[in-house]
Amino acid sequence: MGKSRRKKRESLPFGTLVPVGEKPGVEQVLISNISYTPGFYNENCDVDANNLAKEITDDKFHWININSLYDVELLKKVGKHFGLHNLLLEDIQQTEHIPKYEEFEKHLFITLKMISVNDQEKIEFEQVAVVLGKNYVISFQEAPGDFFDPVRKRLLDATAQVRSKGSDFLFFRLIDVVVDNYFVVLEHSADQLENLETKTLNDNEENNLREILNVKKDLIYLRKSVFPLREALSKLSKTESDLIQDNNLKYLSDIYDHTIHVIQSIETYRDLVSSLMDLHLSSISYRMNVVMKVLTIISTIFIPLTFLAGVYGMNFKYFPELQWQYAYPTFWGICIVLFIAMMFYFKKKKWL
Repeated sequence: MGKSRRKKRESLPFGTLVPVGEKPGVEQVLISNISYTPGFYNENCDVDANNLAKEITDDKFHWININSLYDVELLKKVGKHFGLHNLLLEDIQQTEHIPKYEEFEKHLFITLKMISVNDQEKIEFEQVAVVLGKNYVISFQEAPGDFFDPVRKRLLDATAQVRSKGSDFLFFRLIDVVVDNYFVVLEHSADQLENLETKTLNDNEENNLREILNVKKDLIYLRKSVFPLREALSKLSKTESDLIQDNNLKYLSDIYDHTIHVIQSIETYRDLVSSLMDLHLSSISYRMNVVMKVLTIISTIFIPLTFLAGVYGMNFKYFPELQWQYAYPTFWGICIVLFIAMMFYFKKKKWL
């Protein structure tokens, strides 16, 4: 987010809606509504924003999903229909916001990151906000596509728990699906680290360091996206709101445990990345030392040979050995003996 945009927001009153972040290419904002009870199910995949209030009835539970955080007018309409506080709407559209939980008089609100691995093996982050009302849940996403299909399938089953346990159970279930997918992303990071470890041990290419730094950057973003969620869930678990049934809080505890596990895994992987960087640098130093060792040995071997060649290469007239018949083969014999003796000495010292 650019500085000018930050200044623009800072100069506005609390609760003012201003689109922030990079808007994805969403041609049409889609609003869906699933209405259900233990014995009833209906799904409307194309709800008109102007008729949204008519979709909500007191005798059913409702899950409304909106796939855009950038349509300010739509957010205002939704806020007006459901009595959402302006500060809540402001937090919904803040795509750079860290995970947080807020409690209002008639609503509970949580925002968190939906994290996935795309087809190019890159980690993507998407803002998701979920609002819990008396008999409805509203989820807001940056763009179409999510991990909520298993929940939709469960809602089709009349015997599923989600059909009979109220909106707060659906609220927890949506959060749980997002958190569970963090493990998929962690498995991807683990595979990357394992491959990088093998490559670092087998070769010493510059690309390895670049890949290690990319994984480190991903883990930093993961930590930034997940770590605050622990506090948000902790605050949610302590709520005394009438919107949460006591017998459903155990499911929130399970989500909290999963979040702690994710955070611990991220910290472990960060340590592994640091170890890989040390391994990479150590490998570079080791290979450099090997090269220097070979060059030093070669130089040491040729020092006495160079000395002999330098002495007998001088242009003095009276060299006794120059007139000797076997001077040339003797010179080579001495050089060869020196070479063999030095190689034997290096082997004995285990320098070779």
